[in-house]
Amino acid sequence: MVDNNLAVIVLAAGQGTRMKSATPKVLHELAGRPMIGHVLAAAEALEPEHVILVARHQRERVEEAARELLPRVEIAAQGEVPGTGAAADAGLALLDDGFVGDVLITSGDVPLLGAGPLGAFLAAHRDAEAAASVLTASLPDPSGYGRVVRDGVGDVQAIVEDGDATDAQRAIHEINSGTYLFQANDLRRALEQVGTDNAQNEKYLTDAIGVLVAEGRKVIAHQIDDPVLVRGVNDRQQLAEVARELNDRIVRRWRLAGVTIQDATSTWIDVTVELGQDVTLLPGTQLRGTTVVQDEATVGPDTTLIDTEVGFGADVTRVHAISARIGENAHVGPFSYLRPGTVLGAEGKIGTFVETKNVTIGRGAKVPHLSYAGDAEIGEGSNIGAGTIFANYDGVHKHRSTVGPQVRTGAHNVFVAPVHIGAGVYSGAGTIIRKDVPAGALAITQAPQVNREGWVAEHRAGTASADAAEVALQHSGADENDD
Repeated sequence: MVDNNLAVIVLAAGQGTRMKSATPKVLHELAGRPMIGHVLAAAEALEPEHVILVARHQRERVEEAARELLPRVEIAAQGEVPGTGAAADAGLALLDDGFVGDVLITSGDVPLLGAGPLGAFLAAHRDAEAAASVLTASLPDPSGYGRVVRDGVGDVQAIVEDGDATDAQRAIHEINSGTYLFQANDLRRALEQVGTDNAQNEKYLTDAIGVLVAEGRKVIAHQIDDPVLVRGVNDRQQLAEVARELNDRIVRRWRLAGVTIQDATSTWIDVTVELGQDVTLLPGTQLRGTTVVQDEATVGPDTTLIDTEVGFGADVTRVHAISARIGENAHVGPFSYLRPGTVLGAEGKIGTFVETKNVTIGRGAKVPHLSYAGDAEIGEGSNIGAGTIFANYDGVHKHRSTVGPQVRTGAHNVFVAPVHIGAGVYSGAGTIIRKDVPAGALAITQAPQVNREGWVAEHRAGTASADAAEVALQHSGADENDD
């Protein structure tokens, strides 16, 4: 149900120079989403009437990404005046004067702060009937953060930046997280009174808090129980630390849901992944995108699955797969590469050093060793011999081949597409198939073997091969004389 009394403004206008990147800071990824994606997902989960993103640096690129993540997002452009207060002004401009509800202001570079903590913050703000609320945290080392100064009854008296704080204020461990709630009209009125008369020539939201306190309006601080959730990202090191923290929480959630994960330090799981009960993830596993792993499947070690579905009880070992579907009780690997469009049927097998692309492999069918199967359909129960190549490309176009059910092909076959191999066909080793094979036939392309005796001695005299051959022939002759 939409909360018509709530608007969320996400601040994402900063350049993020400390990232040292051509990519806007809020578009750097962790756990399968850009940072801004995590923030927008949390905002959308609150079901507000408005979700507004304030952008400035590379605005078009940030806007495009935001609309892909949340199509209904509204985009505001921050003007030339810098600062969080100026960004909030830009977001407020998209709300008509008739909106008098609550305005939640959060940051696009705080990806761990989810809907649960934000919902609790909103509830506390409304229960207190506050004009403004500040989300705070208590840190063992608060250095560098703005301190929250409370009055005798616990309401906010001031937010003092670290550089401006007295010794007594620096001793305070409660810090400002940069996440706020305001009643819309109070925020409008307060921001009108905030200027840029400070060392940075910026317009600050904390000054709006000061205006409301000076007016005698109620401003509360809501301290979050888990301070890690309000950690921001300003450089690559902080991004890595937050990514690790998020992954640890994802791993813990899946373990508690019935998934065995042997090594959390080498297993990475995107927030968009779905896992069934009694799934086992072995070390070195990466599950990305929309990957789904059904009950009792085993994945890993050293496996990366992207947008891939793994069926019940399947075993996937040392595999790289993209947009593939692996059937129940199927076996894949080790050292297999499944490219987009690969569909492996139940109880099927894609084996060692096999590459597949745009191929459907039927129930119980096998491509076990050292093969490439592309643009093909392989029937139920068929077995493709080692070293087989589906030659699907003629230099201009791709062509598709079909293999019927219960086919047995020899080693080192080449199927020159497009060809159809009928049900129950056998083929000999080294066969090159250029035309269709009817059901039940044996296909062979076999030239007679020719042995030219004495060729090495004549053409490679003096080599190690020639010397070895001469010794062998002498022993052979001696054996014949003994007989």
